[in-house]
Amino acid sequence: MNSALLGNIARFILLFAAQILIFNRIDLFGFINPFPYVLFIILYPVNGNKSGLLVASFLLGLLMDMLWNSGGVHAAACVVLAYYRPAIFKFSFGLSYEYQTVRLNDVLTPERFSFILIAVVLHHCVLFVLEVFDVTSIWEILKRTVGSTIFTIIISIIIIYIIKPSKR
Repeated sequence: MNSALLGNIARFILLFAAQILIFNRIDLFGFINPFPYVLFIILYPVNGNKSGLLVASFLLGLLMDMLWNSGGVHAAACVVLAYYRPAIFKFSFGLSYEYQTVRLNDVLTPERFSFILIAVVLHHCVLFVLEVFDVTSIWEILKRTVGSTIFTIIISIIIIYIIKPSKR
């Protein structure tokens, strides 16, 4: 096994464990929940195996669904995010993505922030639309999406700075 694969497995396990042990217990105002486990999909290497990302995203979502008893909404949201991730990269980074020179662990720039924002909004929209699955509850969906997105982005940026590799 190479170091990139071991790093991805460790990130998968650590983010999943942090989600289960810490962040699943947070419920602000009854509708705001952080989901920083999506960082696994966001921080997956740009030149990594695309089908491996889809499978790992499905497994991550499936594990979340089994623990939350949520019927597949996390798996669907994770797979949608993993599928549209290259398009979000192209939109946010442009030519930097084409030349595979993108690193999300560096200093937070507008491009990195826009990538994280779009990815989290996409994940949360799919998650809450499938969870509520009622057109008459559009305000509930919007309220939960906006609140959870803001909270998830703040926590995700903090986590990125905590796990940021030191410059040598």
